Amino acid sequence: MKIPNGRQIIEEFEKWSPKYLAMEGDPIGLHVGSLNKKVDRVLVTLDVNEEVVDEAIAKGAGLIIAHHPPIFRPLKNLQTDFPLGRLMEKLIKSDIAVYAAHTNLDVATGGVNDLLAEALGMKNTNVLVPTYEAELVKIAVFAPESHEEAVREALAKAGAGAIGDYESCSYTFSGTGRFRPTAGANPYTGEVGEMAVASESKIEVVVRKPDKDRVIKAMISAHPYEEVAYDVFTLENKGEAMGLGRVGTLETPMTLTQFAEWTKQQLEVPALRIVGDPDAIIKKVAVLGGDGNKYFQQAKRAGADVYVTGDMYFHTAQDAQAIGLNIVDPGHHVEKVMIQGVVDHMSKQQPTWQCEFLQSQTNTEPFRFI
Repeated sequence: MKIPNGRQIIEEFEKWSPKYLAMEGDPIGLHVGSLNKKVDRVLVTLDVNEEVVDEAIAKGAGLIIAHHPPIFRPLKNLQTDFPLGRLMEKLIKSDIAVYAAHTNLDVATGGVNDLLAEALGMKNTNVLVPTYEAELVKIAVFAPESHEEAVREALAKAGAGAIGDYESCSYTFSGTGRFRPTAGANPYTGEVGEMAVASESKIEVVVRKPDKDRVIKAMISAHPYEEVAYDVFTLENKGEAMGLGRVGTLETPMTLTQFAEWTKQQLEVPALRIVGDPDAIIKKVAVLGGDGNKYFQQAKRAGADVYVTGDMYFHTAQDAQAIGLNIVDPGHHVEKVMIQGVVDHMSKQQPTWQCEFLQSQTNTEPFRFI
């Protein structure tokens, strides 16, 4: 067991929730401190406030992974006798780094919106608002038959071969490789100056273009040859569409009132707001974590009977009602589902790490219901 450094932890996290999935201008990434240090405890939280920082100090966490960026707008100054300055001072003095994953974690497969859809029991889900469609490349690598399986496993572990609902997809040809090692070479097989003939396998995998460099690095590390022969082809077919929100169906239809009570129970909120006929039948649901005001028309076009989102504005609610779209607003804080989701995901990724991922127990919901 080894203690990873912060950079290794974030590299692993970004395999799941890469920065390129974030909406333009979203201030994600490292906000405070350094990742160049050993980290054996990570605190996962929705927000970063002073109580959360005190919790991180008490639990000995060297890194906080948060959903909401603590520095959302550029700072003009950092005065330590004001709340934000005091917060930053405490983090720096305690050597606690803060990393924020916001809309990239909303979009990521298995991220915030999938967690909300799962909690609501939605089936057959699709993306509500497409925001990203990855370019694809095909990597073809030639490996000796003795290392075919090792190279294929390295490719898959690095994320190659993901096609729709399938992973570790590859295709293999058998053939004969020929080469002559020159002076200075240290060949895996064959002799310097002599023509070598080797039984080889050609392994082909599809890779998302942003993942290409990481996949090639993993492939080369698993390959026995001094000079790895491989090709990279740009593909015209596109990858899976990704984006904000999810739309899906309920296993059992229910009235809007019943669905609202179900939402309260599943998302653990004491109260919520609804718009629409309490007796309306709900079969198809759209959900979008956080503030989803500007996407209510997409929910209607997707055929949703109800749109579950937070921070609904008065006039937006009226507009939704006018087009016959029911609304359930459980608040912004339901994005807290990411806390357990991130802990569960990260705890499984590197079983050889001596690093504990902790769920924050601090309630950062500012509203109280009376």
